[in-house]
Amino acid sequence: MKDTFQRSINYMRISITDLCNLRCQYCMPEKGIYKKTHQDILTLEEIEQIVRIGAENGINKVRITGGEPLVRKGVIGLIKNISNIPGIQDIALTTNGLLIKKYGEALKDAGLKRINISIDSLRPDRYKEITRGGDLSQVLEGIQEALRLGMTPVKLNVVVIGGYNEDEIEDFANLTVDDPIDVRFIELMPIGEASGWAKDRFLSNEEVKSKIEGLVPIITDATSPARLYRLPGAKGRVGFINPISSHFCESCNRIRVTSDGKLKPCLHSNHEIDLLRVARENPEQIGAVLSNGIQLKPEKHYLYTNKHEMSARSMSEIGG
Repeated sequence: MKDTFQRSINYMRISITDLCNLRCQYCMPEKGIYKKTHQDILTLEEIEQIVRIGAENGINKVRITGGEPLVRKGVIGLIKNISNIPGIQDIALTTNGLLIKKYGEALKDAGLKRINISIDSLRPDRYKEITRGGDLSQVLEGIQEALRLGMTPVKLNVVVIGGYNEDEIEDFANLTVDDPIDVRFIELMPIGEASGWAKDRFLSNEEVKSKIEGLVPIITDATSPARLYRLPGAKGRVGFINPISSHFCESCNRIRVTSDGKLKPCLHSNHEIDLLRVARENPEQIGAVLSNGIQLKPEKHYLYTNKHEMSARSMSEIGG
């Protein structure tokens, strides 16, 4: 499927829950969020149906997100069913890593190909602070489990926050030397809980990259949001995702579905289509709604340029 700007849309990101077992400061309020009823969120069967119809219309890549997707009961079976849908070539998961040791084997057996782990500090006390209680050792065990299971490259998503973890940039980059790990530095976005943060907490990835010596650029897929580099002799790669300083909207190939069934043509837009209602009242219209949503994708996001167009949801609700 192509949008009005002739971008090929083949990637669907689906949040299966907005609940999480952490409370990261830029992602979720400290008290958590209102727990929706089962009627207010997509069932696993509805998610599978949406993916199946998406696959019939050109979607071949799916990412399961949250919240924390591994807290949703039935996630293993969902991944297995999605991996068996004709046309789906790649299924991946974004997680905070706390439950990988527990579910890793089952996830791989279900057909999971790749895994992204969100981790913003390698220091236990600092990690506990930013996540409001997280245990870093569990995440590190999860990374090792993913490596053992061959879900490589294991991708680590690192949000760099000025005055907080910028002194760990080189430490993260060095994780790529001995193992097939891709460390991807992501610019902090001024949405949700971080929308009112001071400007000095937002670092551009040019600033981040300047702190790592010896990076060699790698030619990458044009649709990938990450610009990749490698340290000499390293098994893994260092990537930079720049949604603020150098957005990748011109090559965006994705649509998003939230856990409460809203189709979002753009992560940062407040424009949403009620796919849950369609799935329950007129499921034969799901394909048409997906196609319409793709045609509504904006040319670019409006961060910093049009506050009225920005999503008011927290990152845990959007499924970033």
